Amino acid sequence: MFGSVLIANRGEIACRIARTAKRLGMRTIAVYSAADADALHVRLCDEAYPIGPAEARESYLSTARLIEAVQRARAECIHPGYGFLSENADFAEACARAGVVFVGPPPAAIRALGLKDRAKALMEAAGVPVVPGYHGERQEPKFLKEKAYEIGYPVLIKPAAGGGGRGLRRVERHAEFEAALDAAIRESESAFGASRVLIEKYIAAPRHIEIQIFADRHGNVVHLGERDCSLQRRHQKIVEEAPAPGMTADLRAQIGAAAVEAARAVRYSGAGTVEFVADGTAGLRAGAFWFIEMNTRLQVEHPVTEAITGLDLVEWQFRIAAGEQLPLAQEQIRLNGHAVEARVYAEDAENGFLPSPGPIAALQWPAGIRVDAGVEAGSTISAFYDPMIAKLIAHGATREAALDRLKSALEHTVIAGPRTNLCFLMALCRAPAFRSGRIDTGFVDRNLAALGGVPHQPDYAAAALGAARLLAQSFGGTAQTVALDGENSEADSPWAARDGFQLGGPRSLTVPVVVDGVSLEATVSYGADGIGVAVNGAAPAQDAQTFAAGEDVYVLRHGRQTRLRLADFAASALAEAGEGTIVAPMHGRLLEIFVHLGDHVAAGQRLAIIEAMKMEHTLSAPFAGTVRAIAAAPGAQLVEGAEIMLIERGETR
Repeated sequence: MFGSVLIANRGEIACRIARTAKRLGMRTIAVYSAADADALHVRLCDEAYPIGPAEARESYLSTARLIEAVQRARAECIHPGYGFLSENADFAEACARAGVVFVGPPPAAIRALGLKDRAKALMEAAGVPVVPGYHGERQEPKFLKEKAYEIGYPVLIKPAAGGGGRGLRRVERHAEFEAALDAAIRESESAFGASRVLIEKYIAAPRHIEIQIFADRHGNVVHLGERDCSLQRRHQKIVEEAPAPGMTADLRAQIGAAAVEAARAVRYSGAGTVEFVADGTAGLRAGAFWFIEMNTRLQVEHPVTEAITGLDLVEWQFRIAAGEQLPLAQEQIRLNGHAVEARVYAEDAENGFLPSPGPIAALQWPAGIRVDAGVEAGSTISAFYDPMIAKLIAHGATREAALDRLKSALEHTVIAGPRTNLCFLMALCRAPAFRSGRIDTGFVDRNLAALGGVPHQPDYAAAALGAARLLAQSFGGTAQTVALDGENSEADSPWAARDGFQLGGPRSLTVPVVVDGVSLEATVSYGADGIGVAVNGAAPAQDAQTFAAGEDVYVLRHGRQTRLRLADFAASALAEAGEGTIVAPMHGRLLEIFVHLGDHVAAGQRLAIIEAMKMEHTLSAPFAGTVRAIAAAPGAQLVEGAEIMLIERGETR
């Protein structure tokens, strides 16, 4: 076994690998960008080396800087994690030239499978069923559009390189193809540095089924069963489970054999994930699944496989890289119970799932469940990287038991600061169709409203509790004394007591507050019963928690966060006057502006694109009007709330 490892990744991935490496007795070496100097993975490892600025391309994706760090640390091997460089053949070769072992497959296998079009050709030659589509070399937009028409709509445009749903576009109609192609190429170039795409037929009611395989350098290949990753939004996985609902032993053996053949076809070694799409219209069945790609790495969702097999897959990676044979043969692998994983993201589920970077004011994980995280209270969710905060993994004897444990764990998770999808995940765990296994990759999009993925009115009871906390902070006491009973044990003077005593009758006053960016008024009433606070007639919630951070108060209630601060009168006036001000909805990079000064725009017209946390977000005109000011330029890094342009209301010509 190796004596030391440099982990060429960050966040929960680096923490996950470091824990296994430490258990195996290795010296662990972290790397970090300027944005991650205080990150948890840096403190968790034995040593840490800076590798550049926040931008991933200049730090975590810089081969030169990583190799320099490896040489400085004198590491025996380098583990790329399961993102960033784990599927980069050039990086694997650079490691070999530097005399350090790359914990991953051979460069030739990475190249053979890294481009989806070439991988499909290899699978077809090996007899593995593939999705109908165009996987050829020609990339002229007109030609690709013709191919899409021949295949028949709907189709998927997929980057030939990369994964994680970035650059993926579903196209329903021929007239929409060109715009979708442009967006797919632009996002693929940004995420993977490559523009090649392929076109595939969109499968009705698709189920996303993937097989975990391992191969050693001695010719042994096994599979560890399947995972169902069908719960997705924007082609990004949200909840994964193993085994797949409705999977039979015979069908598992058939798909598993296809996955093993896929690995043998390229003389694979190491961990790999062979992904299939299945037609879920009549349940999982033979002859209704097709190969879509093979990821030459572990996946984010590998913990559910670990839970049902009892194996440490990162340990297997290290042992294979060290030249050992597979620890188990196929007939020795057993699947026990059921496991479900939920990805907790820093995103606003009620506002188009916009990323929500920023500092974590409070954090508490549930007991009795596996949590893979790379943050703690005080950590900052950076706009430069993926918005995932953590993964919660529940294991039970049955699928129902695992789902119940996951639901309970989500309910007992506390995260204040960035908005999260906790409430959304809870709704998923309660959804009858999901609990009965009736899902496909379109399930979330079809049920967004029922799952809470649409705008909701403010939680006025939570806002009232937050307002009470704000007033207590501003004028002393506690949220409870201000909001509920008026007691004040902190001051002995009768003149300082806030008990509502006055010579006249009951009275009240209003205090302007900002609740989730909306200006509201908190009503503070004084009477014989003490002091009370209400917002829009609602009294303070009794089933919520409050956390203070700077000028803000965060109220967590049933997985939903309400953020309050006392209103700035000058800022409120400016906001009302400038209702057409287009601002950055999150921290990110201004990728493109589509209008010019003086242009007339229609309501809903595309104005600009912001790139944040590896995704593109389109900003649209709130109403018809004229562009009167442009305050930012493409390429600029923007903070949340930064002004981009001003639209003056008025009918377009």
